[in-house]
Amino acid sequence: MLRWAVIFLVIAIIAGIFGFTGISAASASIAKTIFYIFLVLCILGFILGYTIFKGK
Repeated sequence: MLRWAVIFLVIAIIAGIFGFTGISAASASIAKTIFYIFLVLCILGFILGYTIFKGK
């Protein structure tokens, strides 16, 4: 997921450089959304790994 967020961020930067503001804004929004989903899943994985799935 983090890879897709970076890809959409690069697309947003390139589109912004060339003046495609609509594509740039949409790509940045998608990148931000995917990054936040990744962040929530990562934190959830750390919490579950530390509590429920902790090895004995």
